[in-house]
Amino acid sequence: MELQGKVIAVLEPRGGVSRNGNEWKVQEYVIETHDQYPRKMCFDVFGADKIQQFNIQIGEELNVSFDIDAREWQGRWFNSIRAWKVERVAAQGMQPTPPPMPQPGFPPIGAPAAPQQPTDFGSGSATDDLPF
Repeated sequence: MELQGKVIAVLEPRGGVSRNGNEWKVQEYVIETHDQYPRKMCFDVFGADKIQQFNIQIGEELNVSFDIDAREWQGRWFNSIRAWKVERVAAQGMQPTPPPMPQPGFPPIGAPAAPQQPTDFGSGSATDDLPF
């Protein structure tokens, strides 16, 4: 799965030693989308080498590829959103789209409408009761 957005938080890294005696390190980040109703997602990067390789900073525009997994601990279930690929989004990719070109015979979008003359239904012959 993928999500694109802006990094709004970088949490402190956590680490420890596994049951096998291996050291581990994980760091979490929060990314916010640019949708009409922005969504936030907290994802983690596991491994000191990956944390250093990705070097994620607050304010960066990223495209994050991730996997979602759930695990059980003491009768409760927890979700994990683990990033496996992080790509920086080029600044040009975030430029707003240009406004549409006006159609011939129509005013540009956002332009004030031209005042219209009121229709005079009283003019015409007495036998013609239709206004057109």
